[in-house]
Amino acid sequence: MNSRAVSWFGISFFLLLPYLEIVGSDGSEDVLAERRVHDYLRTHVKPGENFSVSKLYNEVFTTPADRGAFDRLYNVVFKLPSFIVEYYLTAQKPPSLNEIAQQFHLTLEGEAETLLRILEYDQRVPRFFSRDPKSGEIMTVDAEKIKVDPRFNKVVERSLAGWEGKPAPGFAVQSIDGGRLALSDYRGKICLLYFWFTHCPPCVQITPHLVSLQKKYQASGFVVVGMNADQFLELDYSDRERQSYIHKNEINFPVAHMSAEVQGAYGGVSLFPTLFLIDRAGIVRAHFVNYQEERTIEKAIEPLLR
Repeated sequence: MNSRAVSWFGISFFLLLPYLEIVGSDGSEDVLAERRVHDYLRTHVKPGENFSVSKLYNEVFTTPADRGAFDRLYNVVFKLPSFIVEYYLTAQKPPSLNEIAQQFHLTLEGEAETLLRILEYDQRVPRFFSRDPKSGEIMTVDAEKIKVDPRFNKVVERSLAGWEGKPAPGFAVQSIDGGRLALSDYRGKICLLYFWFTHCPPCVQITPHLVSLQKKYQASGFVVVGMNADQFLELDYSDRERQSYIHKNEINFPVAHMSAEVQGAYGGVSLFPTLFLIDRAGIVRAHFVNYQEERTIEKAIEPLLR
């Protein structure tokens, strides 16, 4: 394949590895490998130049740790266009570099900016955003360029296509404590379905708001239902660690394991947190992506309470 310059987006989506959280921040091998990969990409990314993935594998990233870090960043780059557009359409503003870093657990300084430069420089990627030349922050987003691109439009369509006003897909899954949890258990209630994974930075931020809303409105027939994606994402957290996280954060609402069926039924959720507000009749009334202020969610709940 060295004779064919294959860009980051020349490889089939189905070859991408699942989202993996980098482990540790204290000089562990995974962190050191990601630093090496990032430093190389930051130095070698040039406008209009497509990467030969096989060449990077065979000549540059030759250790298992380096290849694992490269796979992770490759995966993030592929997800970035859909994330930026989904965030922009739901929040009515572009995501910041910090929000991108939090969403994909990019812990190294400048890492989010480097990945955005890869998107900008790869000629096969539509020029769908512009950035401030000084700060590097995204200034404008042209969502239509991604929505019509065959490599990304299906992901965007599944995640954003008119959820509000549609029936919420039913499900029955295993709860964290080993029991059974079904959407039908909450028929007649206002349900905020919350997709998250353990130690996801924006999930950590939003959790206190959800705990507060559960406490404030549960007597009025409101309930938050958590869908934990650890097992689906193959993150190495044990049940004990999840229970410890739940206890530490004083989570006062039911939590279940997200299954592949639920993930697919709700548009192939791949960005965390994602929330669906479902009314008493089982209709989706609001859809949120990434961290939200408590008041933003509350303003969507209040009309349903009336």
